[in-house]
Amino acid sequence: MQSHVADEPAANRTLSWRVASNLFVSFRYAWTGISYAARTQRNFRIHIAVGTLAISLSWWLRLSRVEVAIIGLTVGAVLTMELLNTALESVVDLTVRQTYHELAKIAKDCAAGAVLISACAAVLVAGSLLLPPLLARLLPLLSVVRLPV
Repeated sequence: MQSHVADEPAANRTLSWRVASNLFVSFRYAWTGISYAARTQRNFRIHIAVGTLAISLSWWLRLSRVEVAIIGLTVGAVLTMELLNTALESVVDLTVRQTYHELAKIAKDCAAGAVLISACAAVLVAGSLLLPPLLARLLPLLSVVRLPV
């Protein structure tokens, strides 16, 4: 007697192709995931705000197109990691439900660590590209302003 378990993934995969009937529907599902993260994940909103600030500063400082692209890619990497972290946490929570499991903790902690590493790398990249021109603009202004003693 053969088990139907081996047949189920193929059947589910076939059905998964039917869920999104066209490209527009696929984009709508993707936007739903992004919207969910923006509504429910505080850190995702923080990363959006900081990323928007970094890109705005890069335009204001008139960085080169390549430098703006690098900052944009690092912001995108952090947001992507945050979305993957949210997805993994949801799947783990679905699997373990209300119980504690050490492997679930490891999975969640590693996903959070991936976000942290990408955020630190983004700070390093943005800092190295934004700080020199920002200081060049602000230091002359600060030397003109004399504070009373």
